[in-house]
Amino acid sequence: MNRFGLILAKSYMNKIKSKSFLITTIIFTLVIIGATNFQSITSLFEGSGDGDEEKWQVVVYEEDTEIAGSLSDQVAILNSSIEVSGGEAGRVDLEEQLENGEFDALLSISMTEAGRIDAEYLSASLTANSYSVDLQAALQTIQSNMAANRLSLSADELATLNMPVAFSQAAYVDSAKSAEELDQARGLVYVLIFVIYMSVLIYSMMIATEVATEKSSRVMEILISSVPPIQQIFAKILGIGLVGLTQIFIWAIVGILSVNLSSDTLEGGIYSLFDFSSGSISTIVYGIVFFLLGYFLYATLAAFLGSLVSRSEDLQQVLMPVNILIVGGAMLAFFGLAEPESGYITVTSYIPFFTPLVMFTRVGMLNIPFWEPAIAISLTVLTILVLGWFGAKVYRGGVLMYGNSSSLKDIKQAVQLSKKEKS
Repeated sequence: MNRFGLILAKSYMNKIKSKSFLITTIIFTLVIIGATNFQSITSLFEGSGDGDEEKWQVVVYEEDTEIAGSLSDQVAILNSSIEVSGGEAGRVDLEEQLENGEFDALLSISMTEAGRIDAEYLSASLTANSYSVDLQAALQTIQSNMAANRLSLSADELATLNMPVAFSQAAYVDSAKSAEELDQARGLVYVLIFVIYMSVLIYSMMIATEVATEKSSRVMEILISSVPPIQQIFAKILGIGLVGLTQIFIWAIVGILSVNLSSDTLEGGIYSLFDFSSGSISTIVYGIVFFLLGYFLYATLAAFLGSLVSRSEDLQQVLMPVNILIVGGAMLAFFGLAEPESGYITVTSYIPFFTPLVMFTRVGMLNIPFWEPAIAISLTVLTILVLGWFGAKVYRGGVLMYGNSSSLKDIKQAVQLSKKEKS
C-alpha cells in the first residue's frame, strides 16, 4: 500500500506543478468569471444610456401611403435605438444616399389593393437583423389598426382578435415534473453533462499521456517488477482524478463567488434556465456519482490503451475508440434533454460506456424509479472492475512493448507478454 501511495502522490504532484495545470486552471477561471459577468461586460461596450448614443437611422420611401409618422411613433415604443424619418427624394436618389452612408437603412413601403402593407428593407448588411424585426413588428401593428378601422372595430375588439390563446400543460401523474421544474432541471443537467464530458475527455487523455511518457523513459520496466500492475493503474487513475477534483473545486468556488457577486445581473433571458437555487439535491448527488463512474471507466480504459504505445504522438490513434464513445455519449445526452423518454435514450442509458451521461440525463429530467439508475450504476461498476482486471494484464505486457506500432491488435500481444513475464 505504501508503494501505491507513492505512485499516487507522484502522479498528483507532477500534474499539480505542471505549467499545463496552471494555464488551464487560469483560463477556465477567467471563462467562468466572464460568463457570470457577461451582462456587465457587454454593458461596458454599450452607450451610457443618457440619450446621446448613436441611433440606427432608417429613411422611409412611401408609394401612395402616409404611414411614416405612425411607424416612427410605433418603433419608438419597441426600440428607442431606431430613428425613423420620411424620405424627401425618389427611390433611386435615396438608394444613392444610402450607398453614400447618409443613413443606415432604406424602408420602401407600398399598399396593395387588399389593404396589405408591402415593405422592402435595404441596408449594407443584414447582421443588424434585430432592427428589421422591430420594424416588421411595428408595421404589423399599423396594418392591424388600419384593418380594424376599415371594419369599424373598437380597440377592445382588436385586442381580442390579437389575444394569444391561454394554453397550459399538466401531467396526470403526480410525480411528474412541471414545465417550470423541467426548465430548471434542463439547465442544471446541461451544465453537469458538459462538466462530465469535458472532465472525462481531458483527464483520460492525461492518464494515457503519462503512461506513454513513462514508458518511453523506460521507468515502467522498473515499476512493473516492483509494483503490481493493478496498483499502478489505479494509483495513476486516483492521482489524476485528484488533480481533476482540485481543478473542479477551484472552479466551483470561483463560480459560486462570482454568481453571488453578480446575482443582480443574472436575471432573465438564458439565465432563467440556470436557476440552481431550486435545483434538486438528488440531481447534484447523481451528477457527482456519474462523474466518478465516467471518470474511472474511461480512465481505466485509457490507461491500458496508453501502455500500448511507445510515443505520445501515437496516442490519438489508439485512443480514437475512447473519444468516439465519449462524444457519442455526450450527443445522446444532449438529444435526451429534448426527449428524455425516447426508447433509444432508455436503452443506451444501460450501456456502461454511455451510462454516466445518458442515465444522468434521464435521472435529471424524469422521475424514474430508483432501481433503474441502480441497475445502470451496478453494470458500470462491474464494467470498471472487468476493465481493471483485464487492463492490468494488458498493462503488464504493454509497458514491455516498444516500437512504432499503436494498433488495437497489439492488445493480444500485450496479454501474451504479460503471461510470459508473470511466469
